[in-house]
Amino acid sequence: MQEVWTHIATWFLGLGDRYGVDPIIFGTIYVGAIPFFFLSIAWIVKAKRNNQSTTLPILSLGFWTISPYLYLFIEGENIPWWVYASIVLLLAYGGYTSYRNIRAKLKQE
Repeated sequence: MQEVWTHIATWFLGLGDRYGVDPIIFGTIYVGAIPFFFLSIAWIVKAKRNNQSTTLPILSLGFWTISPYLYLFIEGENIPWWVYASIVLLLAYGGYTSYRNIRAKLKQE
């Protein structure tokens, strides 16, 4: 069993060399984001049940989902294409929903 843990630790710490980041910081952000991820899901459910906007909860969910990869984006190298795609999609979604909400409010006036 000790051999398995040694192999996992070697693999995990080797990721730092591959992406040019500190794997301990990456892992801390990754694990630390988990409670906020689940709180965002609860926020989405609550907003939906109360017929409120889900824009902010969805953006929060997206942020906590990609937060460790944002660290990778800022500090790292050799970043996978899907990290860039996730960031672009979150920004596009936030812009679109903001635009849609502003237009709806302007029509009400």
